[in-house]
Amino acid sequence: MRADLAGRRRGQRDVLVGAWLHRPPGGRPPGRLRPGRHLHVEGGAVRRVRSWRVISWRVIAEGAGLIHIPRVRDPFHRSQLAIAALFCSLGFQYATWASRIPALKADLGLTAAEVGFLLMAAGIGASVSFPLVSVLMRRLGSQRLGLLSALGLTLVLIALAMAPNYPVALAVVCCDGVLVGCLNVAMNAQGAALEVRHKRNAMAKLHATFSGGSLLAALLASGVNAMTSTVAVHFGVAAVVLLLLFGYARTGLLAEDEAAEEKRDETKSRSGWSLPTRMTLWMCCAMVFGTVTEGAINDWSALYMTDVVKASAQLAPLGIAVVSGMMVLARLFADGWRARWGDGRVVVLGSALAGTGLALALLSGGVVPALIGFSCVGLGIAAVTPCVYVAAAKQGPDALALVAAMGTTGLLAGPPIIGFVANSSSLVWGLGVVAASAAVVSLCGTRVQWTPPANALGTEVPGR
Repeated sequence: MRADLAGRRRGQRDVLVGAWLHRPPGGRPPGRLRPGRHLHVEGGAVRRVRSWRVISWRVIAEGAGLIHIPRVRDPFHRSQLAIAALFCSLGFQYATWASRIPALKADLGLTAAEVGFLLMAAGIGASVSFPLVSVLMRRLGSQRLGLLSALGLTLVLIALAMAPNYPVALAVVCCDGVLVGCLNVAMNAQGAALEVRHKRNAMAKLHATFSGGSLLAALLASGVNAMTSTVAVHFGVAAVVLLLLFGYARTGLLAEDEAAEEKRDETKSRSGWSLPTRMTLWMCCAMVFGTVTEGAINDWSALYMTDVVKASAQLAPLGIAVVSGMMVLARLFADGWRARWGDGRVVVLGSALAGTGLALALLSGGVVPALIGFSCVGLGIAAVTPCVYVAAAKQGPDALALVAAMGTTGLLAGPPIIGFVANSSSLVWGLGVVAASAAVVSLCGTRVQWTPPANALGTEVPGR
């Protein structure tokens, strides 16, 4: 049989396996046909065509004509969407209560310093959760820990809306930070296990859904505020959304953390804590400086636009918009880059692009160079955290928990460090530290053992 697939290039799926179909000039190979499409088959052939799933059927063609390719269930996409629901839940939950900080400040009668401590409590809770997360990952696994953490974050949101005073709110937010640390490790372990099980890259898109959850929370906050300013009503509606995401994720998560299966086999007879390996320390270093770059550029880009390059009030928000937009866009395409070039090249070259682009923008000055430099940071640094999480998950739950804690530390420490540098010299030097941090990520990336590209493993790169 011969498949007439000329012109079908992008978005094909591995649906048919075992059919003796020749690849036509300019078309797709027979193993990458899209379900729901029609396939032109030359006459005189009777072949059994089996889906890459479990479904099978028989193609009987007495003459040339079209056969329909049935649509089949894809467990990869089902699990990917379930894990994406966890990523979306984390971004949605955090952005929901962060968007109501002014209302919480007014309701509880807080000062600016108390608001600062409230925000710090969430970060401290996430940072110090590393020992607890390691124990829970070994005892519960990423599936149960992820679901319990997502449900706990829903309850925390309701408790924060009902907090009667500042000490209670402080304790609730600290618990929120611990649950964030648990969910962060569990969902990244699930993403890494998904890639290992199906031999397909997915982590970058999963991290993009985190940003999508934050955007959804912002839109919901705007809509609810247009009708009522009551925090309890807003958080109640948000809790319903989180429960819907929880219900969708519950049936599709992976039962085992296959990404760290080999490491567990090596260490299952050992108990207690063990010192991190040199590889884990390099990954921690890459994660710290990567999140310093990511967090600081988001927090200080608008101030750089107004105070240094003297941008107007209308142009100043474009700094963070360019960084965030390029980061989401890059994460949507980064899985394809990882398949073609490997995680190592994506991290090393991407962070080098971020550091070089920002450094040149700071040397040039002006609004347009600043926006170009910020876009380079967003484009180059976007895939760093997904790639590091995948590498850490393959080292075991302890390494993943430690790397996640270092990521939270970088997000917390980055903006204040830039502020101290800017206060002692100037904001240009402060953002110069951000550029140097991106360069350090590139250096650390050369020392980590990354997942090789798909073509080096003998598998076909999606989209080729």
